[in-house]
Amino acid sequence: MSVTLSATRSPRWSDKLAYLAYQIRRSPLTMAGLAITTLVLLCMIFAPWLASHDPNALNLAERLAPPSAEHWFGTDEVGRDIFSRVLFGSQQSVGVGLFVAFASCLIGGLLGCFSGVIGGRFDALIMRLMDIMLSVPSLVLIMALAAALGASLFNAMLAITLVRIPSYVRLARGQALSIRQMGYVKAAQTFGAGRWHMVHWHVARNAMPPLLVQLSLDIGSAILMASALGFIGLGAQQPTAEWGAMVATGRNYILDNWWYSTFPGLAILITATGFNLLGDGVRDLLDPRQQGK
Repeated sequence: MSVTLSATRSPRWSDKLAYLAYQIRRSPLTMAGLAITTLVLLCMIFAPWLASHDPNALNLAERLAPPSAEHWFGTDEVGRDIFSRVLFGSQQSVGVGLFVAFASCLIGGLLGCFSGVIGGRFDALIMRLMDIMLSVPSLVLIMALAAALGASLFNAMLAITLVRIPSYVRLARGQALSIRQMGYVKAAQTFGAGRWHMVHWHVARNAMPPLLVQLSLDIGSAILMASALGFIGLGAQQPTAEWGAMVATGRNYILDNWWYSTFPGLAILITATGFNLLGDGVRDLLDPRQQGK
């Protein structure tokens, strides 16, 4: 007599990707966000090939020209092609948003995990510092740091990253405090597992889903913050193409030359909306409370 044994097989990566694609297709808003962000990222990557003109080339004979077949988005006060500058501006604005989100998630996530695992005075010190930073409105603190560091794109990026770190620290610490009470973690401690082993193999991996949700939601807000700093002159400086700075300069000509600030402003609006829609979709996919809804 033969006996057939069946083993439970873990899902393959192809199965997981198929399930992820199915979940995304179920949400029209997530699909819209994915389409927008994909288009924006492609424009950012291929800007040198998509641009019709040199973004910094001056042509005073065509200054403040309206949109036309030659200049799709018109020109600025020194004859530079706005369409090309919007494309190259995506490398600054979107690049800052992506860098800020990933850097603050990595630094804040690790700091929060170690704070929750180590505990004691180290945990108390870290959390008091985070509470102080969170007590000040984010945009006010970002502007203060950017002004103190000096007006430049790098300093703006650094200021936004520093201000976004506390939210990740608190989130990762909360996950670490709950995970370290679990039985398998206590068993690992009994067998002499070190702190780095605990953070890497147990805490960080289990804290990843909520951190990814926060990261996906932060990209859009980071882009808005970077554009705000560029608008008030604390971000990228001339002649670098940056959306916030273009809107700020274009407002001086808004009554007669509406296209100058309109197209960079629309780029900010569409990009931030796309990343926010995608972030909401990622939250719904990774949040267990959303399952089955």
